[in-house]
Amino acid sequence: MSRPLIPDLSSRELQAVCTIAECGSFMAASITLNVSQPALTRTVQRVEQAIGLDIFRRTTRRLEITAAGEEFVALANRILADLRISVDSMREITDELRGQVIISTVMSVACIQLPGIIARYSKSKPRVEIQIREGVYGKIVEDVRGGVADFGITYIDDVPNELSTIKLAIEAFHVVMPNGHPLSKKPGISLEEASHFPMVSMPKESQTRRHLEGLALAGGLVLQHAVTVSQFATVMQCVQAGVGLAILPGGAVPSALSAGLVSRPLTKPVVNRTLGIVLLKDRALTPSARGFLGQLQASWG
Repeated sequence: MSRPLIPDLSSRELQAVCTIAECGSFMAASITLNVSQPALTRTVQRVEQAIGLDIFRRTTRRLEITAAGEEFVALANRILADLRISVDSMREITDELRGQVIISTVMSVACIQLPGIIARYSKSKPRVEIQIREGVYGKIVEDVRGGVADFGITYIDDVPNELSTIKLAIEAFHVVMPNGHPLSKKPGISLEEASHFPMVSMPKESQTRRHLEGLALAGGLVLQHAVTVSQFATVMQCVQAGVGLAILPGGAVPSALSAGLVSRPLTKPVVNRTLGIVLLKDRALTPSARGFLGQLQASWG
């Protein structure tokens, strides 16, 4: 069985019929709509022909609306109202008045840099919802590649070809420890020196941990992973409690210092990583995501 055809009607035609029904006459409707009566008559005739029903019954004294016409006018008003709401909603999204931004990011950025950037952005865009997904490098890449996140923030020294990158900063790694730790009086700490003490470490799948493990292996060292945690704030708390020291990106240093910890640069070898934004090539960002990305870059700069 073939589906019934949908009448080919424009919003202008629906508006004309609704205005005539509201005004009760072609003359009043033509003044309201600023169109001629003959043009309005032709519009109604085209609508009636398209739906195969009479909407108005014309007499010498007055204009009457048919029973079918009443139903059609009610439907037309609902369609026009829904259209107005939808258009207003789309304008709000385009103007960043409403929307959603999903960011997948390494834990250090989520804990330290992002809160202030989100606060500044939300002052001007309070109806845009920001969602943060914390994780390690592999999870961030998969979130962006799979479309779960609008973009990611991670180390971009080696990313898949289908992703594009925007550089934010080069971060040197530091050794963070409690005040009074045996290494705290040294101006810099080698990986060999750090290997003699228990460490608070990120998960095994973390790119940073794998990189440090590779450097240790090349130097004939064994790192002492006393505890492995998956939240950056927990790293700081464990270090503060004396569980062990931690090797963290330079962006974490201000947070460590404010927590009363001591930070010294990692030397021999010096470890530098490029932090940046990862995006899926050929996928356009939503207006809200594009606006937040601009805020992110400006704040970092």
